Amino acid sequence: MNRQFSLAGLLRLRQIQQDQAASGLALARSRSSSVRAREASARRQLSATDEDIVSSASLRAVAAARSASHSMLADLQNLARVAETDEATAREEFIAARTRSVGLEKLQARHHAEVNTAELRAEQSTLDEISSTIWHRDEQQVRS
Repeated sequence: MNRQFSLAGLLRLRQIQQDQAASGLALARSRSSSVRAREASARRQLSATDEDIVSSASLRAVAAARSASHSMLADLQNLARVAETDEATAREEFIAARTRSVGLEKLQARHHAEVNTAELRAEQSTLDEISSTIWHRDEQQVRS
């Protein structure tokens, strides 16, 4: 039996693809987490404004600030949806890459088990032959 796994090159390629997909997923998760954190921060800041309005100018300023904050919050919500979509896509790519490499990893494990079994059989056969030879030699010496 060939000691080398014949699909080792393909397995290495699949593992590299899996590693790349895993880093893509990690990056997408990081982006998504960052956008969610920014959105949560914007929501806290928007709900925490308790300024006293003393004039019409301050009322207009507060209204403009709240309008800008709502616009920024809408943009962050859109970014969060895009980031979640990117994360889901990256997760699907990772799962697909992992699925492709798992089958080859199982084949490799089976191959190694078969190689080990063949080696153990050969070793046992050699030991049996040595033992048989020694036994026959001792039997001949006893008869002589």
